[in-house]
Amino acid sequence: MKALQELAALDMGLDEEDAGDVLANLAPSDLVERLVSKKTGEWMYVFKPSVGAVVVYVKVVLRSDCVVISFHEEEDHSDEDH
Repeated sequence: MKALQELAALDMGLDEEDAGDVLANLAPSDLVERLVSKKTGEWMYVFKPSVGAVVVYVKVVLRSDCVVISFHEEEDHSDEDH
């Protein structure tokens, strides 16, 4: 739900299908880091692909299917609670 709200807040006219396309087209070069969630202990993967002229921040957890945790415009996340 958080990722859907962030997607809408991008104000880029992206919908769930567009987000799926971004995920399907992630490249190894889009991967920025892998970190452990402080809340669940799961590995999270952070990607920063370009969508048009904007670099977006995409955080993904792999479970039985892909769970997108965050999907928003890139910003400083150094103080973010993982």
